[in-house]
Amino acid sequence: MLSRLLLWAALAAFLIDQISKYLVVHIMRVAEGNIDVLPPLLVFKYGENRGINFGLFQGNSEAARWVLIGISLAICVAVLIWLRRSTPTRFMQICAGLLIGGALGNVVDRVLYGYVLDFLNMSCCGINNPFVFNLADVFIFAGAIGLVLFDGKKPS
Repeated sequence: MLSRLLLWAALAAFLIDQISKYLVVHIMRVAEGNIDVLPPLLVFKYGENRGINFGLFQGNSEAARWVLIGISLAICVAVLIWLRRSTPTRFMQICAGLLIGGALGNVVDRVLYGYVLDFLNMSCCGINNPFVFNLADVFIFAGAIGLVLFDGKKPS
C-alpha cells in the first residue's frame, strides 16, 4: 500500500508543476517573449521539449512521444515496486513522491500537447545557458538524487 506521505508529495509536485506551467505559459504568455525575473540568474523562456531533460533525444514523431510516455510511467511503477520491497524512510517516500509527481506532470504535458512545456532558464557568472526546463524536471532530479543518496541503507 502506498503511504500517504508519498501520495501527498506526488500530488504537491504534480500540482505545483502544472499550475506553474499554466500561469507562465498561458497567463503570462511567455511564448510571446522572454520574461526577465532575476536576469541573468532566472529568465522565463518558452520551450517545447519533445525529448528528455534539457532537450536530449529530441524526436518529433508520435512514436517517440508515446515511447517517452511509456518510459516515464514505467519508471514511476519501478520506483513504487522498489519502495514496496524495501523499508523506505519518510525522506525516501517524499523523494519518491517528488519524482513520481514530476514525471506524471511531464506525462500530462506530452498527452495534452505532444511535448513538455518548459519555461525556466538559469544562467550565471558569464555562462549563457541555452537550455530551459520546468519544475517537474526539478522534482524528478531532486527526487532521484534523494533516493540514491538516502536509500536507508547503512554503508558497509
